[in-house]
Amino acid sequence: MQNEQRAARRPRAAALGRRAGAALAVAGLAAPVTLLAGGQAQAATSCTTQTGPYQRQVESYLKLKVDGRQSPTDCRAIQSFQVRYGITPHIGYAGPITWGKMQELQARANPNASGACPVNKGRIACVDLKRQLVWVQYGKKVIFNPVRIRSGRDGYETRTGLKRVYWRHIDHYSTLYHVAMPYSQFFDGGQAFHGVSIPISQPPGSHGCVNMTNGDARRLWGVLKLHDYVYVWGKRPGT
Repeated sequence: MQNEQRAARRPRAAALGRRAGAALAVAGLAAPVTLLAGGQAQAATSCTTQTGPYQRQVESYLKLKVDGRQSPTDCRAIQSFQVRYGITPHIGYAGPITWGKMQELQARANPNASGACPVNKGRIACVDLKRQLVWVQYGKKVIFNPVRIRSGRDGYETRTGLKRVYWRHIDHYSTLYHVAMPYSQFFDGGQAFHGVSIPISQPPGSHGCVNMTNGDARRLWGVLKLHDYVYVWGKRPGT
């Protein structure tokens, strides 16, 4: 699950649940708590009344009335989508994780519909910074479906252009940032595809690398080879 949250299992859960419920209610993200037999607390997730930053895009994707305002109908539809794809908390908020998953699903049918990525060079990794997606094609065939990435933050943007994988290190460790970089595939100086243990959506972004979940980075490792092409284009929102 993305951003998984574990329910408390100890006697203190009831008190903690009440405090969490009160805090969320203040923010408009109500999560009422009910007491079960034996005094164990369990959160009964309800809908938020807040309008998310991607409200219009999410409404359009779900074929709802596109007015940019949260409604009970909107919330139930968004919540259903979040539950289906393991996005938590599933409170019907049209945030970046939900919209990112929708973009990923939209792209699967034809990720290179715009023709931006040159696919006449054999195997190539296509990195779309605007949509924060990466996929791999061999000619017109997609051999690695689009997945979400986290590219460079403002001031550390992932460099655009046509590049090639020049070094691969499965168990790399950054001595500059003191973090593990599993399944690293370097394509431009110190910039590489690699796995991270933090949520892909976590701001503000990387220091130029293309971050992926560890699972996606491992799968990409099995698809790309040394000297394969990489094409990076577009601009990450907010940079």
